[in-house]
Amino acid sequence: MQRVNSNSLHEEALNHLVGGVNSPVRAFKSVHGNPIYFESASGAIVTDVDGNELVDFVQSWGPLIHGHSHPKIIEMVYQKMQKGTSFGAPHIGEIELAKRVKKRFPYMDKVRFVSSGTEAVMSAVRLARGYTGKDFLIKFEGCYHGHVDSLMVNSGSGLATFGIASSPGIPKDTVATTLVAPLDDIEAVEYLFDEHGDEIAAVVIEPLPANNGLLVQRHEYLSKLRDICDKHGALLIFDEVISGFRFKDGSYADICGVAPDITALGKVIGGGLPVGAYGARSEIMQKLSPLGPVYQAGTLSGNPLAMAAGIMTLDLLDGEAYDRLEELGQILQNAVEPILEKHGNPMRLVRMGSLFWFSPGSSKPPARADLIPSDAGKLYSDVHKGLLEKGYMLAPSAYEVGFIATVHDNNHILGMAQALDEVLTEMEL
Repeated sequence: MQRVNSNSLHEEALNHLVGGVNSPVRAFKSVHGNPIYFESASGAIVTDVDGNELVDFVQSWGPLIHGHSHPKIIEMVYQKMQKGTSFGAPHIGEIELAKRVKKRFPYMDKVRFVSSGTEAVMSAVRLARGYTGKDFLIKFEGCYHGHVDSLMVNSGSGLATFGIASSPGIPKDTVATTLVAPLDDIEAVEYLFDEHGDEIAAVVIEPLPANNGLLVQRHEYLSKLRDICDKHGALLIFDEVISGFRFKDGSYADICGVAPDITALGKVIGGGLPVGAYGARSEIMQKLSPLGPVYQAGTLSGNPLAMAAGIMTLDLLDGEAYDRLEELGQILQNAVEPILEKHGNPMRLVRMGSLFWFSPGSSKPPARADLIPSDAGKLYSDVHKGLLEKGYMLAPSAYEVGFIATVHDNNHILGMAQALDEVLTEMEL
């Protein structure tokens, strides 16, 4: 694969952008080579500036559940664009998308739209503190909730990729009220509540952690978190920025049978445009300005183009679409697992619906970040390079998950599996 133009553009970008990128993991630091510069994308295929076509399993890190440039989404956005790109004022699109969000998250009475998943979680935390009048938070090792100061402690993939425990530039006092527990360890959570129970405003967790590997949590564990929060008057915040709208049966909260107090959303609800949201029952949301004292605002919140893309994206996510996503996921699983076994299980496939991850090593996939092998990136970097050379794009980090879209077809899935077989064979030579 020739990448002359991509390499040239990256050299130029280094003079103008920090590390040549606007989000760290895009820099390809944990895999081989320089970043690939995209020229265009349609459906499951991206085309780079060198003319290489790649089957894309990154899908803009999750928002594109219907693939790139879906004609119905493009047309919806185009029609709205003719009437204005930003209003900074109420419009019907906000109402229509809110209705669709509430339909799939029935424990939300009210929704507030923002412009990113990071902003959604940040605002959810502020709301929880304002509602409870308490300051402390509990988060979990390996869960990433965006670059929120108070939550940038033992976070997920971006930090894990570069081996950084936390980020400079965050005052000690800011994280002094953030308590950290391992995932899948209820005793640790109980200990923190025994020590600080009267001061804890909220427990914030990805119920399906998907930003530091796909770390599937036991439903009993999530249910116990609900019980502990209720006992101590703390709120339970689910960060479903990645897992939201990925399952036919509803949110991951519905799947595990645990209703959070506040839910943060992003990615899929924007259909490829910048959108985040958070919602809760009325008594919590009424603490939010303009009804209550907890302030949060945004110039582009509820942007009409983003609302239009989100509306069409969710309308396309009908039962047939979810059935197809599950079918493709099962094809992937059926094809990949025998190949990994054939090569001695250098890694394991973890799949939940249309999300998948190659868990390094032959052991049972972990539910905790600290159980991921420390050399996870070494094997993955070689696998990533090999798949890329054969025309398949996976995330440039061993800790990021893969995304299946409704526009992938059987050949895309089976082709990637065959390419994986070839890459592992070549690595054994």
